[in-house]
Amino acid sequence: MRLDISYRQIWRISAPIMLGSAAQNVIALSDAVLLYHRGEVDFAAIGFAGVFYITVAAIGFGFSRGGQIMIARRMGEGRPAAVGHVFHTMLLCELCLAALMWAFMRFATPWFFSLFLDHSPAIYQKSLEYIHYRSYGVFFSYAGVAMIALYSGVARTAFILIDTAVLAVVNLILNYALIFGAFGLPEMGIGGSGLASSIAEGIAFVVFAVYMFFDRKNRPLRVFSRPELDWPMARQQLRLSFPVVAHAAVGQGSWVFFFGMVENLGERALAISNLARTVYLLLSIPVWGFATGVNTLVSNLIGQGRQQDVLAAAWKTGKLCLLTTMLLAIPVLLFPEQLLYPLLGKSDMSLISETRPVFYLLLGLLTMSTFGTILVNALSGTGATLFSLRLQAICIGIYLAYIYYVTNFTRADLVWVWAAEVLYWVLMIVLSYAYLRTERWHAMEV
Repeated sequence: MRLDISYRQIWRISAPIMLGSAAQNVIALSDAVLLYHRGEVDFAAIGFAGVFYITVAAIGFGFSRGGQIMIARRMGEGRPAAVGHVFHTMLLCELCLAALMWAFMRFATPWFFSLFLDHSPAIYQKSLEYIHYRSYGVFFSYAGVAMIALYSGVARTAFILIDTAVLAVVNLILNYALIFGAFGLPEMGIGGSGLASSIAEGIAFVVFAVYMFFDRKNRPLRVFSRPELDWPMARQQLRLSFPVVAHAAVGQGSWVFFFGMVENLGERALAISNLARTVYLLLSIPVWGFATGVNTLVSNLIGQGRQQDVLAAAWKTGKLCLLTTMLLAIPVLLFPEQLLYPLLGKSDMSLISETRPVFYLLLGLLTMSTFGTILVNALSGTGATLFSLRLQAICIGIYLAYIYYVTNFTRADLVWVWAAEVLYWVLMIVLSYAYLRTERWHAMEV
């Protein structure tokens, strides 16, 4: 399938992924909303533990990007029969990686969490309780992103939306039941939230696998031929994916550092930041959908030999993404008490009121992160993933140094800590755009 760069084409690819690629955001949102009603300590704990698990999930998602880039390139070259072999290699590698991440979550998190939560024993214990149950979902999560990468790479993304809806509904029902002890199930609190999310991911995986089996359009792709691990192809995928994995792990992992530093400011500051990040995750759903779409679009264009259209595709995607994002963001961030009350309604709305200055900052942050994320993913789609990682290393170093200084050596308000996010994305935009303007990436092989 050869793609073009019209707004209609960009929307057709990106709209289903917009929700489908936000599976972890959907889970994090429902976890946070229900635990907000459970208590402020639970809500603060899910802020840290949820960020940690999203980092773990981002590693699997990042690895799948290498396979997605290769699948889109094969489709652009008119070689659909080569897609199945790429998918098999990606899926087997994802499952091996899932086993490693499960072992880390089961045995290393007590030590790792102690590095950041030494001031709050209650939050430390609740975070461990959540991860204990949440760790089982990593196998379904990693296998699921491999299937999402396949359908994103061939630009048939409609079912991703349906499967994410299944995930969201099952997760919400089980979350409510296991957190509060409804429908005859035990009351497990934050641990029940972790278990519910793992079960929901398992059910969503089964639904997607059944759909794949009956999808006749997969026959030309040879998805159901006998899988064989191709070590040269695995190394090629790893070469493409490792910088993306590192980019995702460092990018999401920086939130772990962020919350660890905010924890020094007290549990109230941690709760405020978790509320702001929950809203930020919700409003970032369009960004990640369009980012995945531009990844496929750029790789497909290069497969057609249309390198000159890459930057135009990135800017069109960025403008369409910004319009979609702001249609959601402006009313939510300017009128949080009215629009967030149905989700977070309590007689005491002081937490939302105290978060309002950060909400105003999020308008600028979302503008910067929209274009920054699109440009970085366009860069990855060219195959220049190693340069993307180097670029991020520079920006994240400045970002972490800024947060450490503000939280440890000044008495600045929390909004100044959040300003680090704006600084990070401004740097990413400038450096990504400058590189895409050159022709150094034209000869990248995928």
